[in-house]
Amino acid sequence: MIHASEVGVPLGRKPILWKLVTDLEVADLDAAIEKIRWYSTRWKIEVFHKILKSGCRAEDAKLRTADRLANLVALFCIVSWRVMWMTMMARAAPDADPAIAFTATEIAILDRLVTDSGNRRAKPGTLQLYLTKLSRLGGYLARTSDPPPGNTVVWRGLRRLVEIQIGAELATCG
Repeated sequence: MIHASEVGVPLGRKPILWKLVTDLEVADLDAAIEKIRWYSTRWKIEVFHKILKSGCRAEDAKLRTADRLANLVALFCIVSWRVMWMTMMARAAPDADPAIAFTATEIAILDRLVTDSGNRRAKPGTLQLYLTKLSRLGGYLARTSDPPPGNTVVWRGLRRLVEIQIGAELATCG
């Protein structure tokens, strides 16, 4: 059993208290801290699986061979990672260059479809602005009082952006 208490608690909030049960050996403080760090990443794994299951709908695949299913799940893992990574990066580094997460074509499409105004006051030319634009394609309202966009609206927006991009590419094939 590992007991952990949050340090540096913000004013007006109770500290987070964890009681972790493990079958792994915990011989000293360093080993306990290691297990706490492992557990603290669990929510990221849960979010990834939610995107994989709900966004990609991996469980709905009706493929007949294990090889095909493995290939599809591998592709879905890449898409799920991208959605999660873009969402987290826009929160961790909102002023980053959008080119770290979007292709030039995606940026151009978002610029044509979604105006820069009404995007939760995101700075022009930033990752946060383009993630907000993408999320607006997925149904995010982007009101000033709204929390940052989550994985669900990012997933929906990315799906719509890909469909629009395919349509634009087909229109120029003629």
